[in-house]
Amino acid sequence: MKKVCRKCKLFVSGNQCPLCKGSSFAENWKGRLYIIDANKSDIAKKVSIKVKGEYAIKVK
Repeated sequence: MKKVCRKCKLFVSGNQCPLCKGSSFAENWKGRLYIIDANKSDIAKKVSIKVKGEYAIKVK
C-alpha cells in the first residue's frame, strides 16, 4: 500500500517527503489527484498545489 505525507498529501516512496521534508506518513487515505501542470490546473489552484505529482484527497 502506498503511503502519503500527512502535511502536503503527496504520495511518497521513501522515508522523507520531497516537498515539505516531513517524515509523518499515513497509509489510510481516500481519493487521488494527478496534477500534471499545476500552473494550468484549476483544481490544483483550488487545493493550493504548486508542484506536479500524485496527491491524496483525504488523509486519515
